[in-house]
Amino acid sequence: MLPKNVLTLLASLLMLAGCATSHTSPTVVYIVRHAEKELAPGLTNPPLSPAGQQRAQALRDTLGKLPFAGIFSTNTMRTYTTAEPLAVLKKQPILPYDAKQLPALAARIRRDYRGRTVLVVGHSNTILETAEALGARRPVPTIGNDEYHYLLQVTLPADTTQTPSAVARRYGAGRP
Repeated sequence: MLPKNVLTLLASLLMLAGCATSHTSPTVVYIVRHAEKELAPGLTNPPLSPAGQQRAQALRDTLGKLPFAGIFSTNTMRTYTTAEPLAVLKKQPILPYDAKQLPALAARIRRDYRGRTVLVVGHSNTILETAEALGARRPVPTIGNDEYHYLLQVTLPADTTQTPSAVARRYGAGRP
């Protein structure tokens, strides 16, 4: 039988080992542009078109099995309603962010969501910049005004000395 102080030491070492491995998972950030919007003239905050509503459902279906810890959207109807089906499925609030402050969003994700999975819904002129703010290279050179099908996956390694990576996939109906 081991003395009590040896058992205490072993228990302490096991707890410390558990702490050392608590952030071994990478942080995974999915980034999408809002789905197709209504193009009626004069709309300053347009809703999603029927095709956009279908794409928002496709986003939910594509990512629905993943364990999201945070879902971010800019303060527009089209980004919010793109995120909404997934947020409802996951019972997650949609967290606002300022598309003009992407470094602040990236810092928040690194700090508050380390080792977890998040979604960021943005705009054609911000999703590649969001990947860059997270430290990854652009997986595609540009996103055109008529391209709604990109699903970027940025992986931030648990080892912060390693470089984040980004890949572009496609989801929903539309361009091949």
